[in-house]
Amino acid sequence: MERVWDGLLKTNAIRILESQNISHSLIEYEVDEEKLDAVSVALKIGFEPERVFKTLVARTDKNEIVVFVIPGNYELNLKKAASISESKKVEMIKVTEIQPLTGYIRGGCSPIGMKKHYKTFIDETAQLFDTISVSAGSKGIQMIISPADLLFVICGKYADLL
Repeated sequence: MERVWDGLLKTNAIRILESQNISHSLIEYEVDEEKLDAVSVALKIGFEPERVFKTLVARTDKNEIVVFVIPGNYELNLKKAASISESKKVEMIKVTEIQPLTGYIRGGCSPIGMKKHYKTFIDETAQLFDTISVSAGSKGIQMIISPADLLFVICGKYADLL
């Protein structure tokens, strides 16, 4: 059962948006630990999978952490990701590294408000929509935000990542 988030818990991502007066809305959904993927989340919140963006964290061959935000129904093109991050190679980080590096957990990793500021790239298809959905920083909460506002708040760049 979906309902608009009632604001009882504020994640770092939500606090940042509120402190900067960035327009957004929140949707709460029931968490199924077996289905944490973005396509399953899209079904639960009634969005098209290409409008629900997942946050992927990778490491370059230079040992730099880089974040990629892509539509939930696609896979990251690692060659394009390496090129855009000015690396020879990128690899996804291990699940056990997500929380120490970002402050978030698997299934609740938001591109906003990570422990450190990492270079972040949003797939250029985000610009096709007035709003997109990304994790609000906790399992069971999605944030609806304009791609331009997301790009601004994370100091990111659009890129062809698919």
